[in-house]
Amino acid sequence: MSNDLARYKRQTIFPGIGEEGQRKLLAARVLVVGCGATGTVIANHLARAGVGHLTVVDRDFIELNNLQRQLLYDEQDLADNLPKAAAAERKLRVINSEIEVRGLVTDVNAENIEDLIAGMTLVMDGTDNFEARYIVNDACIKHNTPWIYTGAVSSYGMSQTIIPGKTACLRCLFNDIPPAGSTATCDTAGVVGPVVSVLASVSATEAIKLIVGQGDINEGIIHMDVWYNSFEQFSNGGPRPDCPACGQRNFEFLNQEIGAQNVSLCGRNAVQIRQPGSGTLPLGQLAERLKSVSHITAQNDYLLRFAVDNYEITLFADARAIIKGTQDETVARGLYAKYVGV
Repeated sequence: MSNDLARYKRQTIFPGIGEEGQRKLLAARVLVVGCGATGTVIANHLARAGVGHLTVVDRDFIELNNLQRQLLYDEQDLADNLPKAAAAERKLRVINSEIEVRGLVTDVNAENIEDLIAGMTLVMDGTDNFEARYIVNDACIKHNTPWIYTGAVSSYGMSQTIIPGKTACLRCLFNDIPPAGSTATCDTAGVVGPVVSVLASVSATEAIKLIVGQGDINEGIIHMDVWYNSFEQFSNGGPRPDCPACGQRNFEFLNQEIGAQNVSLCGRNAVQIRQPGSGTLPLGQLAERLKSVSHITAQNDYLLRFAVDNYEITLFADARAIIKGTQDETVARGLYAKYVGV
């Protein structure tokens, strides 16, 4: 075995992968959209498996309650006030210095998703909201890029492998975004940490199978509950001719016919404000300007956080903001305009 494959010896002696499969992994380019609970486990597995080019994109920053289940992060990342994508890149580079790792601190949306998936072998879902998943679904169906959905909450979750033209896509199964408040979230139903690892590991294995071209691909839905020891696998019947995305190729989320620029973050009493086309925020200059009117609590190359009145505002270099203390998008937009001036 050549030296460049030596670290993967336990993987290459598995007949389903072998040296040929390992070289396919090293040549693969994978995008992980969202690096929270499921995303950290997926990225960890793929980096250790030797996926040669790994891009992790996430819009959020690390909070104390993340450490219970988001396995790439630790207390030092929290103390450093790092965005998740920056902390993930730092950790993954230490895990495997021989692969290319890129962490992008940005929101995944209809404006940038097609650039993000360009040239990717595969896209992995590590998000925590359905709008982002529908945007990913539209882009991947449009560009014939496989992607794998992963969701986990409470003690249960599911994995779905989506291969354009072969399997049902997300909109085949769920034509519309579930109404607000109709689905459980980690903030309302809690989450048992191991269920995240189990479902994300299933999805990571699906990714490896797709890349190496071996094994039985899950062409339906895998659902399991680790608390009640249930495991179910459902057939999804393949692509649906009347599906807006893969049947009619009407990419409503990608074309921004559906969706929002501002997002109320469920369970967090916070709103994300996004400013399309605003460019890069001069965080250093803003910090100087805000010193006299607010209490600055964190500042680094990635973000600026300050408290004013009863709100905590985190500004990112890509001109986004997460405003804690309200779920009213109008209030959040007003605070953004008042203190950022854009």
